[in-house]
Amino acid sequence: MQFYKKTSIGKSYNYTSLILKIVLAILTLSLIIFFVGKINFPAPNKLIKQEIPRENLKIVK
Repeated sequence: MQFYKKTSIGKSYNYTSLILKIVLAILTLSLIIFFVGKINFPAPNKLIKQEIPRENLKIVK
């Protein structure tokens, strides 16, 4: 009896594993976005405003 490797997916492909992988990927991305949103990034205390003199401005056509 010879054994051979079945290389075609055909009708024997299990869709539950595909759905499970997609759900895990979406869940992982959602958790990453949630936890990044929870991080409290420091904000500057004062308003940064810098005047640019008219001589330094260049007109691009």
